[in-house]
Amino acid sequence: MTQAKVAKTRSRIGGRAVGTPNKSTAKAREAIAAFVDGNAHLLQTWLEQIAVDDRYGPKTAFECFMAVAEYHVPKLARTEHTGANDGPIELVVKWQDGK
Repeated sequence: MTQAKVAKTRSRIGGRAVGTPNKSTAKAREAIAAFVDGNAHLLQTWLEQIAVDDRYGPKTAFECFMAVAEYHVPKLARTEHTGANDGPIELVVKWQDGK
């Protein structure tokens, strides 16, 4: 059953919950996390070597760090808050004494 059918009918029989990673994905993430944790001291050395190398520089070292961190720290989804009809959010403040 596809997600479109699940969303349309709101019924689902068996399987994992929507959004739950499969076992292979979970194991791969654990392996990457273990590698990063176990090699943190080496990672710093590698990044320093890249940063001082004239061919690459600090920008490339930072990009390498971000590429590794991307798999270890989950990304946050962007959320946009809007008011009625996609307009601005309206805040109404009322005082307790009625003024």
